[in-house]
Amino acid sequence: MNLQKATFAAGCFWGVEANFRRIDGVVDAAVGYCGGTTTNPTYEEVCRKNTGHAEVVEVDYDADTVSYDELLNAFWDMHDPTTLNRQGPDVGSQYRSSIFVHNDHQRELAEASKERANASDRFTRTIVTEICDAPVFYRAEEYHQRYVEKNGGAACSM
Repeated sequence: MNLQKATFAAGCFWGVEANFRRIDGVVDAAVGYCGGTTTNPTYEEVCRKNTGHAEVVEVDYDADTVSYDELLNAFWDMHDPTTLNRQGPDVGSQYRSSIFVHNDHQRELAEASKERANASDRFTRTIVTEICDAPVFYRAEEYHQRYVEKNGGAACSM
């Protein structure tokens, strides 16, 4: 097994986690926070919009089964990367679209993928997704983990 890590922000993390878990080759996925200034933030602190953190999903995947490019394609499909700090009714910087890269190779692939997505007819507006180095990941409270699974498919609306 060639275990790798990928981190994505695509709005409310509950549905994003559930979507990544459905991909063959994803070994695990955890929801949490990153990209801000507060150490060990709570959900309530992130919701107050003053931590700078995004709701993210940290994906552990077997690169021998699923490629990072395939994960990027899934990322583009599961949210609207053209809305700044918003996904559906959820508004705030914690819902921003971000790809947090763990190495230079991921950065190259993410930037190329974003360019291809922008050049395609897939989106009618320009993609606002940020691509930046993966900062410290703070795992969200346990009641957020596998939320969709635990709650019969209920997730954030898009």
